[in-house]
Amino acid sequence: MSLILLTLLLGGCNSPPQEAEKAEPVVLYSGRGESLVGELLAEAEQATGIDIEVQYGDTAEMVTRLLAEGAESPADLILAQDSGHLGALSARDLLSPLPIEILESVSKHFRDPAGNWVGTSGRLRVLVYNTQALSPETLPTSLSELADPKWKGKLGWAPTNSSFQAHVSALRSTWGETETRQWLEAVRSNEPLRYPKNSPQVQAANDGAIEIGWVNHYYLHQKLTPEFQAANWSFPQENDAGNLMMLAGAGVRNGSPRAESAQRVIAWLLSEEAQQALATEGYEYPTRPGVPTHPDVPPLSEISLSDVSQDVLTDMAPTRTLLRDLGLL
Repeated sequence: MSLILLTLLLGGCNSPPQEAEKAEPVVLYSGRGESLVGELLAEAEQATGIDIEVQYGDTAEMVTRLLAEGAESPADLILAQDSGHLGALSARDLLSPLPIEILESVSKHFRDPAGNWVGTSGRLRVLVYNTQALSPETLPTSLSELADPKWKGKLGWAPTNSSFQAHVSALRSTWGETETRQWLEAVRSNEPLRYPKNSPQVQAANDGAIEIGWVNHYYLHQKLTPEFQAANWSFPQENDAGNLMMLAGAGVRNGSPRAESAQRVIAWLLSEEAQQALATEGYEYPTRPGVPTHPDVPPLSEISLSDVSQDVLTDMAPTRTLLRDLGLL
């Protein structure tokens, strides 16, 4: 992307606050917690000169609120923990198209094909494993191998977790409905321990309660110490369905009277400064090309990502129906 275009879009957002023209406040619905993005949003205010009124809640709550409010919503901008919910808003025409300068500031795999939202950071789906029980030579080479009976009693998973469900939606697209159902049935037969979310699986892998968990990558790095006995594993097979990138992202409400200011906030979240903060402080994957990951996080150049369009992650209703049919919800 042209540096001149981005500079024009940011409108001098890197100027000292006292020199920046004060913009009308924007209302942000944040499905990402204050502990994750509060400091970053405060820096966005300083950098852009735009006041940001943030209302926090989980992503499902924020999306449900925006859907209920429709055109009467006070929200100008939504920051979501996952792209599936952004896709749902886009499908209801509740997000407006973003400028091409914003869309082209991230890798093409990390934005809405229709141009209505953009990924601000990513988390990779991985296996977390107990390093005392397993080695890279004994780990599955593909996600499909978790159906092997040799893993019976050794696995953990979190069927009620939104990342789990989004990944199953991706599997339905990649493998098809029948194969995905058969795989889930086979893994269920291996009697995996159920967890409410990702982080307890990481701790369980460290403690030896399970040998393998199915999680997002950054939970390990949040807990990692020299004594920790767990590590992450990405599948070596090319384009393996297990190597899925999950995106947090942002979009502007369709009809917002402060759309230009909201776009400037998104542009700043995609700046090198903000992307580096997400990488170094949150162990997340930057969506802007050229920004390095945290030294402890493997770069994407070492991982063969699943070639799945982010829009398939929005197809959640059939996934939940499938999981209910299998007794997993």
